[in-house]
Amino acid sequence: MPSRTPDTTSLTSWVAEATRAPSMHNAQPWQFHYLAADGVLSLRLDPRRSMPQTDPSARGMHLGCGAALFNLRVAAAHAGWEPQVRLLPDAVDEAALALITFAEPGERDDIADLYPAIGRRHTSREPFSDEPVPEALLDGLRGAALAEGARLDLPDDWQVQAVLDLVWDAEHAEELSPAVREEIARWTAVTDSARPEGIPLYALGPRAYDGRAPVRDFAGGRRVEGRGSAVFEQSPCLAVLGTREDTKEDWLRAGQAMERVLLQATQDGLATSLNSQALEWPELRWALRDPESATGYPQMVIRLGYGPEAPATPRRSVSDVLVIT
Repeated sequence: MPSRTPDTTSLTSWVAEATRAPSMHNAQPWQFHYLAADGVLSLRLDPRRSMPQTDPSARGMHLGCGAALFNLRVAAAHAGWEPQVRLLPDAVDEAALALITFAEPGERDDIADLYPAIGRRHTSREPFSDEPVPEALLDGLRGAALAEGARLDLPDDWQVQAVLDLVWDAEHAEELSPAVREEIARWTAVTDSARPEGIPLYALGPRAYDGRAPVRDFAGGRRVEGRGSAVFEQSPCLAVLGTREDTKEDWLRAGQAMERVLLQATQDGLATSLNSQALEWPELRWALRDPESATGYPQMVIRLGYGPEAPATPRRSVSDVLVIT
């Protein structure tokens, strides 16, 4: 009796959920190819979405694709399938990130419970309240990262200040680099548009009038009509997601861990935002390492807290990212 494979309608819906993942500057650097007869889905980097100035190693692209891969796993598990993933299947083809096949599960995977959070998770650039995040929730987020082979460290007060100092150093370095500013501007709309990628005007958030939250200002000093200012939190709750090593496989695992943490946080009623600014400068990324942590390589800074629901940002159509043969 032949084994079952997912039909193309189901597979297309899972890829649609995958594309809701966050990515650096919302560039959405993923491509999918489904061999329907074999039931094999491949995930690849989209080279058209590279950022040679801010992401020359493509580490950020790998993180975004890893996040999309985790969403796909959740969607498939929710539909009653067990996704089986092989990372970096071709040593020669650097754009080939993963091969995914699907089986009928023997036991239900708990990640299926995260499915409702996929559509609700959005990056927030709004102020959060000063209400502390309960330790029980933070423990759960640490567990989510560990389940995907990464680690989530919660810096104490003096370490938070060190992280903020590095983010501010990155902001200053950005200001002094026209090439970096130009690349960021490519992915940032200062007027509303129908672009299916990048960061639209409505998602920029207010300018920081006061506060210490590391919220990146993608306006880059450009005047945006109607954009207000706000006071952000003085004691931001920050987490640093990291891995022991720094290979491409680690980046993909970190992306999956990042999305698992974000979905769990969303399910727990938390707002989240991501900041890779200091990680885009090698010397600052190295300084972000905590020598007392088992995490050798920081991959993302995550801000957690209680705040207003953030708007969804645009996504490319599934027909633009998925090929079925």
